[in-house]
Amino acid sequence: MKVYIYFIGKVRDQNAQALTTEYLKRTSRYAPAEAREVKPAAMELFDRHPAAYKILLDPLGKTMDSPRFATLVGKLEDEGRDLLFLLGGHDGLTDAQRARADLLLSLSAMTWPHELARAMLAEQIYRAFATLRGHPYPR
Repeated sequence: MKVYIYFIGKVRDQNAQALTTEYLKRTSRYAPAEAREVKPAAMELFDRHPAAYKILLDPLGKTMDSPRFATLVGKLEDEGRDLLFLLGGHDGLTDAQRARADLLLSLSAMTWPHELARAMLAEQIYRAFATLRGHPYPR
């Protein structure tokens, strides 16, 4: 399993970006993980990773607690599927992008700065893997 996280938009807050980088580094202990910024018309991502489970972050998406998210990650890991995450920019996601998602996921009903949403997503991915491996971090 590999974890691909794509972000639409440029980083403005380097402190928040440092959190994202740290959690991805921790995640890499369990699975290769990479994050990249992409252009808003990021449809080629879906073609580049056709077998990946595509989770798109959307305010209208499904909410999920951390244990349930870890269960989903574990199921996909057992199936040998890669994980692809896409976090939209200021204008959100297009209907065409939403239609290609396996799951639309909301981090919160609240609005968060883009950089903090990146860090929150990276932390939840790390938390899921740590939970699955019995690491004490999630306690």
